[in-house]
Amino acid sequence: MDGFELLKQDHDRVKRLCEELDEANTTERRRQLFAEIEGEVKLHEECEEKVLYPTLRDHPKLKDIVLEGYQEHHVVDLIMGELRNLNPSDETWPAKAKVMHENLEHHIEEEEGKMFPKARKEMSEDEIKELGRQMQAIKDQKFRLPDAA
Repeated sequence: MDGFELLKQDHDRVKRLCEELDEANTTERRRQLFAEIEGEVKLHEECEEKVLYPTLRDHPKLKDIVLEGYQEHHVVDLIMGELRNLNPSDETWPAKAKVMHENLEHHIEEEEGKMFPKARKEMSEDEIKELGRQMQAIKDQKFRLPDAA
């Protein structure tokens, strides 16, 4: 699997969930959607930070955008931490969720508009497929059930 396509699928899923969250008007629905978004984002960040970013950071033309990506992850993690510790019925919760959504959208635009196209120019098809294989392995590991003893 093409590593960048795998990440784009994650982006599309998170964007859809964020749009649903923007429209959610019950505490329970907000709680459910936020849990889904947080799980998706954490797994996506793990794939990027363990596989993609270390690989791209070695390319001089990509280092700056990779460093920015780490910081964008950090900001979204801070906002998600605040949301996790705030009751979804709180009047500030929707505004904070909207800021999270906007930060995620910006990050996605940076990656899909700048990082991924530049990386494709610097990498071979085999390298891109290897990124996908490694990231898929991380995802598979998260969903593998423990073996019965």
